[in-house]
Amino acid sequence: MNQTKSTILIVDDDQSHRNMLKILLGKWGYVLEEADDGQVAIECVTKKTYDLILMDIKMIKVSGLVALEEIKKINPAIPVIIMTAFSSIQTAVDALQKGAYDYLTKPFDFEKLKITIQRSLEHTRLKKENSQLKDSLGKKFDSSKIIGRHETMRKLLKTISQVAGTDATVLIHGESGTGKELIAGAVHYNSNRKDGPFIKINCAAITETLLESELFGHEKGAFTGATRRKEGKFQLADKGSIFLDEISETSMAMQVKLLRALQEREITPVGGEKSINIDTRIIAATNKNLVDLIEKEDFREDLYYRLNVINLKVPTLRERSGDIQLLAQHFLQLYTQKNSRKIKGFTPDGMDKLVSHNWPGNVRELMNTIERGVILSTREYLGKDELQIEEKVIMSSRAQSATEQMFDLGDKTLYEVEKMAILKMLDKTGNNKSETARRLGIARRTLHLKLKDFGVMP
Repeated sequence: MNQTKSTILIVDDDQSHRNMLKILLGKWGYVLEEADDGQVAIECVTKKTYDLILMDIKMIKVSGLVALEEIKKINPAIPVIIMTAFSSIQTAVDALQKGAYDYLTKPFDFEKLKITIQRSLEHTRLKKENSQLKDSLGKKFDSSKIIGRHETMRKLLKTISQVAGTDATVLIHGESGTGKELIAGAVHYNSNRKDGPFIKINCAAITETLLESELFGHEKGAFTGATRRKEGKFQLADKGSIFLDEISETSMAMQVKLLRALQEREITPVGGEKSINIDTRIIAATNKNLVDLIEKEDFREDLYYRLNVINLKVPTLRERSGDIQLLAQHFLQLYTQKNSRKIKGFTPDGMDKLVSHNWPGNVRELMNTIERGVILSTREYLGKDELQIEEKVIMSSRAQSATEQMFDLGDKTLYEVEKMAILKMLDKTGNNKSETARRLGIARRTLHLKLKDFGVMP
């Protein structure tokens, strides 16, 4: 905290006392203003915002107690420290009940005065930051801010609005990069728990032994290194929501404990004997098919049904390719502001490149591509050369075998292989372009652009 920017109003009808405080607080680096009466202090507050008010209770015209009530009506956020003699302790207590931050008795202990002022200013700063954080989170996760006009996104947002106000457990399914955390945030910040904590944990990023402690907490001495008692994420999320990302990566043993938490609404810390009740909404997410994992006995069926009360499917970017232009413009504006760049838009070939790409990394890949283009570009418009997209070919052994059976790869280039695959599928569907695009998992517009590139379409 920079004290030189903190302005304090000293209110006291004793001139010598005001002068003493001005000299002392001035040495500590504060900006000082003064008022010789409660009424003058009220008038000052109507004209200006102060970081702190240091006010005497007993003044001849308008007392500090009366002034306090009026000041709190004008600006409840201003902290007021009351100055009082030993004989008026009860009056000081009354002042605390009316909203004063603290009181100090005369004559002052200067060290206590210094600490009380610092603590008051720090408390106000933290309250302000917390309020700003909540506002920013509310805006960030407001479902109306999620970009997308495609029918699948409209349906998803409608479902979020219907379920957010309930306490139902939510399971979010979608590929990596589709924005599952954003959807989880939209559920929480549009719910009755929005003023409570939103605790996030990636189950895949923590080892099994540590995950139990992270989720449920531990008692002192529960294991080597447990030098103190620690609350788990479920407790920290009390009256709020906990987001369990990559839930499919948990072990079967951990799934049993999670099942108990969902069923009984209670947890037991590692090394603890007593259960702790929890009031936490559970939102889980996965990029895997849990039903397939159940068949492979890698995921508990009973846990799946506990989690899958409300299922939210987040579409891939290729499933809503019509949103690519909208998202690209949004990210362009975001990153030009963030990096102080003056880029006006995209060239036609630049936008064509974005629209025709399959985006295996989904929205996250698009976002990174735009940010990279904004940072590296020296032009007013982003063209295809500025938009560097990593071409990745990820093929399972089964898919690779099927492809090799379809035709001999030989020494063919990726371009030639892709052309053969598309033409083969066109032939298989009787030249039905919509069905071909669907089977290949690409947008119809992407198919048209590729056929044009292959010289098959004019």
